[in-house]
Amino acid sequence: MSDVAPNQDRSPSLQAIGLVKQFGRVTALNGADLELYPGEVLGVIGDNGAGKSSLIKCLSGAMIPDAGEMYLSGEQLNFKEPKDSQRAGIETVYQTLAVAPALDISTNMFLGRERRRAGVLGSVLRMVDKPGMRRDAKQALDDLGIGTLQDITQAVETLSGGQRQAVAVARAAAFGSKVVILDEPTAALGVRESGQVLQLIRDLRDRGLPVILISHNMPHVFEVADRIHIQRLGRRVAVVTPESHTMAEAVAIMTGAAAA
Repeated sequence: MSDVAPNQDRSPSLQAIGLVKQFGRVTALNGADLELYPGEVLGVIGDNGAGKSSLIKCLSGAMIPDAGEMYLSGEQLNFKEPKDSQRAGIETVYQTLAVAPALDISTNMFLGRERRRAGVLGSVLRMVDKPGMRRDAKQALDDLGIGTLQDITQAVETLSGGQRQAVAVARAAAFGSKVVILDEPTAALGVRESGQVLQLIRDLRDRGLPVILISHNMPHVFEVADRIHIQRLGRRVAVVTPESHTMAEAVAIMTGAAAA
């Protein structure tokens, strides 16, 4: 396998070793490995059925591998559910976004993590701290330079596809203290909105958050990824960079037309 070696003085932020996942007679992961290093965007590409989704679901706690090991900052992970990965500092934005269209931007930012008001209002009356959530949601959007969302009380169903993606990414950035995983973040978006999402990915990296980007869009992967993990038949077959390989060469490895 023609892996591109990272700097040897760095340890992975997130690592998977020999992950196996089977569904009856179907093997989704067959000894899959992955390393994500601090301050990088790792692109993950592969044909349909290559095991990309299963790999990401194991890393995000949505699926439990049958064998193998996972480590976050050197500590072994044993996720039983997605909440475990969130508590560990791993945030995942799936292609479906998981936003509540009828709710406003700030409520979506804190969906599942609603904060109660201080004192008796929160502990006894169980009132939600809407002003505080709106303030912090606006700050999170400002920190990422998202200027297209001015009204934090606007319902998500009134937003464009790119703006909805921005809300989901901002939510991940706000709570993902260690790793952010993005699954097809530019799917079904126009050129302009895709460009805004790609800039968000760069901003996350610039803030020091390592990012895993799963995408079928090769130009987007080659535009923002520092390294590119190529998945085939349930395992990693190569790691390349935009400098070392062309898109055509990466596709050839991905499909098996060329040796890794």
